[in-house]
Amino acid sequence: MTRAGGRGLLVVGDVVTDVVARHRGPLAAGTDTAAAIRTVPGGAGANVACWAAYAGCRDVALLGRVGAESARWHEDALVRAGVRPRLVVDAQAPTGTVICLVDGAAGAERTFLTDSGAALRIGPEDWSAAHLDGVGWLHLSGYLFFSATGRELVSQALRDARARGVPVSVDPASAGFLRELGTEVFLALADGVTLLAPSRDEAVLLSGAAGAEDAGAKLSGRFPVVVVKDGAAGACAARGGVVRERVAVPGASEVVVRDSTGAGDAFTGALLAARLRGAGWREAVVEGCRAGSSAVGVVGGRPPGRGPS
Repeated sequence: MTRAGGRGLLVVGDVVTDVVARHRGPLAAGTDTAAAIRTVPGGAGANVACWAAYAGCRDVALLGRVGAESARWHEDALVRAGVRPRLVVDAQAPTGTVICLVDGAAGAERTFLTDSGAALRIGPEDWSAAHLDGVGWLHLSGYLFFSATGRELVSQALRDARARGVPVSVDPASAGFLRELGTEVFLALADGVTLLAPSRDEAVLLSGAAGAEDAGAKLSGRFPVVVVKDGAAGACAARGGVVRERVAVPGASEVVVRDSTGAGDAFTGALLAARLRGAGWREAVVEGCRAGSSAVGVVGGRPPGRGPS
């Protein structure tokens, strides 16, 4: 087996256009609801890559699929964020679009309307083992698991990463889509993953446990490391069936929440950047919590100052 010798991070996942509509209070059915609306680059995979670069990872690449109508816009945004884009332009489907409804009167909670577009069409033909050259960590967005071609890519990427000794992480990404796919199907497809990084709701769904820590402990009997993201409550890391680290969000009571879109992606990106520079799990989880706290103060899922021009 060839051991991984690189320090780079390769993220494989979704690149989408986010239309973020921030409103206050319930939507007024059948009439107008005032909102502040912005169109920004997004996608869980792309967001993770950008936050990893923002957290100091010097070699971050992103493999994703986009439509021709916005390929240049997304590529430019990634480059400005310090990410090397490896975007496959789909000749038949437009870039995925997500409408994010953010209720400012309910803790900036989000509701997503998702058209995955070209992101859903990524597949094994877009993958090459050569993408792992110089890579020290591979991260797979959970959205890959929700299409047949994406699942084929996941299987191939996991085999190639295992052959090279490259650790792999997965963020399950969507409790709603997990329910549709089936939790056992997802867990079987993720077999061999080094790090599972679910949200609390995803962890509870995948494990059948009652809370974040119990879910993390149970899932860590199946994966070497499980880090459960629990929003304002922080995060926990479990290994070998036991929760080893519990981390609170620094200054949680002082955090001003504008938009929680991408907070989990920010956490994951910063955590992976920390691990690649040699940090232990506690330090990496602390860095993740700090990034997630920063992300909720920014509209959209990307780091501050790294949006489109």
